[in-house]
Amino acid sequence: MDAEGSVRQAYEAYYRRLVIQVSGLVGDLAEAEDAVHEAFARVLASPRSFLRADDAERWLRVAALNVARSRYRRRWLFDRLVRSGRVEVAPAAVPGLSGDRVALLTALRRLAPPTREAVVLHHLADLSVAEVAVTLGVPEGTVKARLTRGRAALARYLSDEEPAPVVLAEGVRHA
Repeated sequence: MDAEGSVRQAYEAYYRRLVIQVSGLVGDLAEAEDAVHEAFARVLASPRSFLRADDAERWLRVAALNVARSRYRRRWLFDRLVRSGRVEVAPAAVPGLSGDRVALLTALRRLAPPTREAVVLHHLADLSVAEVAVTLGVPEGTVKARLTRGRAALARYLSDEEPAPVVLAEGVRHA
């Protein structure tokens, strides 16, 4: 099979899963689709390393994550410009998403990027801790720590209960 045929076959097999994984990271379906498309475009432009990869899906996932990270950095800069008042943005609607999905994506965006990557790859992409470690290039212990922190933070962010006030001293309360 030629390079284009291999990429086409990989696209049909992995595209949807990759978009779901990346959308969990970036919190925006259109942005995730763009990142995955760009990863496939890079494969088409230079297919040699993709064709030699032991695991085509992992190779594509890493490429899509790298694209998403680059876009995240650009988005971070843009957000700084918006916060400083130098750029004004109209609020965007999120069509076709359930309230639970929007809440999950909002909570995921509140996580630090390395924690969010580990949580999404493990829980949304169904990768084992070892596979997440290989994908992110970090030790398994680091992945486990990120997962623990991420699950605890998500539990707080997604809780329907109001946090109980903490009593610091007699008559002094802290929310």
